[in-house]
Amino acid sequence: MTSRKKTNYAVVVKGWPRLSETFIAQELLALQNQGHSFDIWSLRFPTDKKTHPLHDQITANVRYLPEYLHTEPKRIFAAWAKARKLSGYRTALKMWRADYKRDRTRNRLRRFGQACVMAVELPQDVQGIYAHFMHTPSSVARYAAIMRGLPWSFSAHAKDIWTSDEWEKREKLDAGTYGASFGVTCTAYGAQHLRALADTPERLDLVYHGLDLSRFPAPPERLQKPIDAPLTFLSVGRLVEKKGFDRLITALAALPNDVDWKWVHIGGGGLKDTLQKQAQNSGVADQITWMGACDQPTVIQAMRDSDMFILPSRIADDGDRDGLPNVLMEAASQKLPIISTSVSAIPEFIETGIHGTLVQDNPTELSAAIHDLATNPHKRLEFAENAYDRLTADFGMNAGINKLVKHLERMCLGQ
Repeated sequence: MTSRKKTNYAVVVKGWPRLSETFIAQELLALQNQGHSFDIWSLRFPTDKKTHPLHDQITANVRYLPEYLHTEPKRIFAAWAKARKLSGYRTALKMWRADYKRDRTRNRLRRFGQACVMAVELPQDVQGIYAHFMHTPSSVARYAAIMRGLPWSFSAHAKDIWTSDEWEKREKLDAGTYGASFGVTCTAYGAQHLRALADTPERLDLVYHGLDLSRFPAPPERLQKPIDAPLTFLSVGRLVEKKGFDRLITALAALPNDVDWKWVHIGGGGLKDTLQKQAQNSGVADQITWMGACDQPTVIQAMRDSDMFILPSRIADDGDRDGLPNVLMEAASQKLPIISTSVSAIPEFIETGIHGTLVQDNPTELSAAIHDLATNPHKRLEFAENAYDRLTADFGMNAGINKLVKHLERMCLGQ
């Protein structure tokens, strides 16, 4: 259904397009289909060699800000000269200086330079700025919005919530310090944390991403396999600490010989060499296939071809953690039985013993859970059916998009 209210805003993202951020692309396509008008402003150029089909359906203009200030000095200095004449420049500069005293980093310098470019290059008819992620993109959006006298807002997810300094989160949530006109986050776990920091907690809303089931095929018919049948385990996620794949390799290596298994991993990331070496040292390298980053049709086909989905999320040493990974809902859409951990908001979708199995951040416990499901084909089918029913009943996309549409229209119309 198309919105009848005039909206024209800028969407700030850290990088565009990104294979690992299908939830952003899904949301923007839904907003586009609601009749919303926006441009995408990206702080970084794309690094993925592939894209998802839904990226091609988004018709918004994509504008790339200088990824590093020294690479486009003429653009930076020209923007700074014009930005100084904007009515809100002095206020934004004062705010940035206060931020820089507490965070003396190149990233903070880069944020202000990017904000100057954005402030002067924004079309005159833009009504507001909406940023995905509460850390760097929201800082750029905030500085630029202040310079232009525009409202701004954000969507918070996971790393941006748990690794940002408390003072910065408080100020971005505080209306008295040019904070966001509204904020949304995709888990009740994150919402509770941010509401406790906000001057007016009701300005922070819970908006689940959910899943646009129209983009996914109907699940395959899952037949009960014999107990001794070979099984394919699948994981999809970046090779970073918070995904816990080091724990999974340890767990797989400890499986008894009565399970005939192979593990397929999809995703890029900086820990690939480390994890492959761990697999080699653990004696399971020959049972692992590393597919790298893949587009969504390849991911969905891998889910349809697999017998179990495993995502051993954990809290990283720097506090980073998952929110509610959309990939769990994608696995449920294909009736793929799920094993994960009780970290962050994962229990908001998966209730252990009903929709799947959740364990603690413990390789021994994870190995036992894998063995239990591997040797209980009836339980696998039961969990998969229950998770699919939960997904279709409570985690569709439309409810969240309708809430977000109302927030964005109020921001753009000054309500």
